[in-house]
Amino acid sequence: MGFKKWVVSEFDKQLAKELAAECDVDPIVSLIASSRGYSDPMELEQFLSDEPVFSNPFVTADIVLASEIINAAIEDNRKIAVFGDYDCDGVVATALMFNYLKSRNADCIYYIPDRFKEGYGMNEESVYELQSQGVQLIITVDNGISATHEIKLAKSLGLDVVVTDHHLPKETLPKADAVVDPYRSDCPSEFKEICGAEVAFRLICVMENKEPEELLPYFADMLSLAVIADIMPLTMENRSIVKYGVRKLRTSPLTGLSALMSVAGLEQKSITATRIAFGLCPRINAAGRMGDAARAVKLLTCDNMLTALGIANEIDSENTLRQQTEKSILCEALNLVKSNGYANQRVIVCEGKNWHQGIIGIVAAKITEKYGKPTVLITVDDEGNAHGSGRSIEGFPLFDAIKSCENLLQKFGGHESAAGVSLRQENIEKFRQSINEFAENIDSVAPVLHIDCRLNVSALSVDLASALKSLEPFGAGNPVPVFGIWGVKLERIMPICSGKHLRLLFSKGANTFTAMLFCVGVESFCFSVGDVLDLAVTLDENIYKGELNLTINIKALRMNGTDDEKLFESLYLWEKAANKMEADFTAICPTREEVGAVYRYALQGEVLLDKIKYNFVNSLGLGKTLACTKILEELNLIKITEKGLALAIKTNEKTNLELSDTYKFLKEGEKI
Repeated sequence: MGFKKWVVSEFDKQLAKELAAECDVDPIVSLIASSRGYSDPMELEQFLSDEPVFSNPFVTADIVLASEIINAAIEDNRKIAVFGDYDCDGVVATALMFNYLKSRNADCIYYIPDRFKEGYGMNEESVYELQSQGVQLIITVDNGISATHEIKLAKSLGLDVVVTDHHLPKETLPKADAVVDPYRSDCPSEFKEICGAEVAFRLICVMENKEPEELLPYFADMLSLAVIADIMPLTMENRSIVKYGVRKLRTSPLTGLSALMSVAGLEQKSITATRIAFGLCPRINAAGRMGDAARAVKLLTCDNMLTALGIANEIDSENTLRQQTEKSILCEALNLVKSNGYANQRVIVCEGKNWHQGIIGIVAAKITEKYGKPTVLITVDDEGNAHGSGRSIEGFPLFDAIKSCENLLQKFGGHESAAGVSLRQENIEKFRQSINEFAENIDSVAPVLHIDCRLNVSALSVDLASALKSLEPFGAGNPVPVFGIWGVKLERIMPICSGKHLRLLFSKGANTFTAMLFCVGVESFCFSVGDVLDLAVTLDENIYKGELNLTINIKALRMNGTDDEKLFESLYLWEKAANKMEADFTAICPTREEVGAVYRYALQGEVLLDKIKYNFVNSLGLGKTLACTKILEELNLIKITEKGLALAIKTNEKTNLELSDTYKFLKEGEKI
């Protein structure tokens, strides 16, 4: 569990009270909703309503022209190819359009490029291949807006092209017969934050001359996967789609999705947006990450349950392999980050030999979460070609940081929170230095934990958890509410599920409660019985023996009284010292007594280094604590194991701190 800056949302209590009365909702629900921008009663009622809300699809630029071109091709029995993408959004968009065209008895096929051989989007070989199959019209879904050259080639070969995409266009649009993209500068569409499958859905609505509300029941289950997988904000029509999609998945899902839920062990009646995000979307994505994404399209276009179960089991096996590969890369990457000191840099850049290119983005996200720093993970092949995937933290402009290094890159793209790069192996170290120079020259950005509101222990109840259900579905743009509970005493630590998770007992005054901490065992838990802590928690319901109970899930813990500003100020100072940069290190240069205090704490036995950090974070400060552990390590008084344990080495001799290079550097500024 890395350190984060805990930020409690600001809200107007009087406004929340008025909204609660006028809209007849729980006061905490109105408080959370108002802090998220729903300050008008009509807006809040619309947000909480089950009635779908859609913008007018007919005003989308080129969408009427596109529908006319496709309708004419169907009537003339011209062969159509749906050209998709290998991620979940692209797969769903492909299946959506293909299923619709088949329902119109169109002569059609679909094409999904190979992630590793062809890469993203259209390519020359695919255009020639489709022409050789007699295709006369290509409809791109979730791609095409940047395929200027490939579309020009297709046109020169006599093919018509309709582009449907949701990515940002370049200054000049491709010369397709129609280009449907809400981000076109001339597109008057009101709501633009939609995924590729939604653009395809809008086009189908126009082709049918029907409002989205009329066709939503037929496509909501598939669409909900695309919206969630592509991390679209769950507002407006995205919220309507997911809300209706969850309902459809619970009652009458598509055959392929029913099969996938079955092999994933998900009960239809228990489906939520969160279970879609963690149970279904990764499996659809795994098909393209680990092999041929066309299998996922086949699953979503299959109407035979036996066949669908066979494909679903194959994809489920691929997902298991993906998880194993991910775990292996993560373990190797974390060891490299520790051994090379990358964790002390503003941006973590870590490379490995022949890491799976389809997995490194997931692993980069996990490292970013662990260290609270932007991370670029790079895989290098046997020929020295390097491909990287980056993930960022809130507020750090990753795309701008990568763009500042473009002279070292062969190719790059992305946005503020995620990006990809291609470069030669010999330029990786220069890239690492360059991107960190960029980061050092802008304001430092700390990872943030957003808390919706502080909560008294006495307010924890099943009723509150039930009331929060009205805010579902949760996801991007509408996260699960997080509550802060300050100053509770840890009374008991109870391992469960063979030690994989912990159940913790807390008290405050006369109140006690238990909370769950998942994926943390006793050996990696950084707190002790008697510690007074702050908790960030989410609330849920569970049914046990027919009775409704409250479940409290811990999202983060910290020592009560932690000053985030001082914590990160001292951390950044330590990182400058670790990288031998110039600064005034007086604030983190420890005294002999302070180093001794850390040493005596480590003498208790096998103590986690992270536990030492938390124990001294409020007395010494994080930066000084890290300095103490490094000094002790250099003096051979503690040894840090691969598992992060600080093993103290007993001695009766008085040790001279001047024998530590780190101590000398902090005290005198000597560059070693």
